[in-house]
Amino acid sequence: MPTAPATPPEGPLLARVRQSIAEHGGWLPFDRYMEMALYEPGLGYYSGGRQVLGAWPADGSDFTTAPELSPLFGQALACQVAQALQAAEAHTVLEIGAGTGALAEQLLQALGPAVQRYLILDLSGSLRQRQATRLARFGDRVEWLDALPAALHGVVLGNEVLDAMPVQLLHWDGQTWHERGVAADTAGTSALVWVDRPTPLRPPVLQDLVPGTVVEIHPQAEAFVRSLAERLHRGAAFFIDYGFPEAEYYHPQRTGGTLMCHHAHRADADPLQQVGEKDITTHVNFTGIALAAQDAGLNVLGYTSQARFLINCGLADLLQAADLRGRAAAQKLITEHEMGELFKVIGLARGIALEAIGFSAGDRTHRL
Repeated sequence: MPTAPATPPEGPLLARVRQSIAEHGGWLPFDRYMEMALYEPGLGYYSGGRQVLGAWPADGSDFTTAPELSPLFGQALACQVAQALQAAEAHTVLEIGAGTGALAEQLLQALGPAVQRYLILDLSGSLRQRQATRLARFGDRVEWLDALPAALHGVVLGNEVLDAMPVQLLHWDGQTWHERGVAADTAGTSALVWVDRPTPLRPPVLQDLVPGTVVEIHPQAEAFVRSLAERLHRGAAFFIDYGFPEAEYYHPQRTGGTLMCHHAHRADADPLQQVGEKDITTHVNFTGIALAAQDAGLNVLGYTSQARFLINCGLADLLQAADLRGRAAAQKLITEHEMGELFKVIGLARGIALEAIGFSAGDRTHRL
C-alpha cells in the first residue's frame, strides 16, 4: 500500500487535519480530507489566499485555465450563452468558480446588454478579490453569492469546477472493496498515510478490474448537479472539464484512477504531501453527471469535446480575425494533445426549447 515517504513540516492546516483524524477515530475518508486540503476556512488551497491561477510558475501560480490562455475561449462560448439566454428569455448568467474573473470579463464584453446580471459563486475569498478588481468597470451588473440562489432563470456556467469537488476513493484488492482514507503515521511523525477499510460502496461499472485498482466515485459532484437542478427553473447549464464517459472512466486498464495534484505548473499523484499547497483534482465521470441531472429533471442538451464545441460556436472565424500570437494561444484550446480532446462540455437544460449550437456537430451524448 502506498505511503507518504517524507515527513513534512507541520503547518496549521496539517495540524488541523491531524486533529480531525483523531476526532474521527484515527481515520478520515478521502473526500473529507480533500475538502479540508482545498477548502478549510483560511487554510485550504483555495481558501488560504494562494495565487493558484496564472500563466507561469514565475507568477506564483500552479496551473492555468482556458480563459487565461486565450480570450477567444470566452468569445466563442458567448455565442452559446447568447443562444441559451434568448431561448430562456433571460438576462442572467451565474458562473460557478470564476477563477480570476477572466471568463466573466470575456463574456460581459462579448454579450454586452444581453447580460444584465452576472452572478458569481466562488468559495475563495482571495479569488473574489481578484475578480472584483478585474470586473469593477462593469459596476453593479456583477454580484457575488455565498450559496446557490433559491431559483434560477438564465444560464449557469462552470469551467473546471466539477473536477475540484471532493471524491471518495475505492480500492479493489481482487476479493474485497475498500474505501481508502487518511490516517496519521503511527511512527510518531507528522506524516499522513493511506489506510483502507472494507466498504459496501462500489463504482458504477464493474468490468474485470485488476487487483490493486483504485477508482474514484463522485457523490458530491452528482449531489451538486441535483441541487442545481432543483433551482434551475428555466434555462441551461454548461460544464467544461476534463473527463470521460463512464465506460472509459472505469476501464480495466485505468488501474490508478485519475487523482492528480498540481503545484508550480507541475503534476504529481501524491495528495498527502504539501497539504494545502497544491491543487487536488480528478477527472469527471460525465455519465454520472448526466444521470444525476436527468434524475433531477434536467434534459441533456449534448456532450462533446471542447474542440468541437468551440468550433461549433464560431472559433474558426475568431481565429481568422486574430493576430499570429492570438492564434497560437487559441490553438491550445482545440488541439488534441493540449485541451481539445481531454476537455469535454456537457449541456443541461430545463423549461426551454434549445438546439444548442455547441453540439450541432460531433455530439457524443450516445457515448455517455
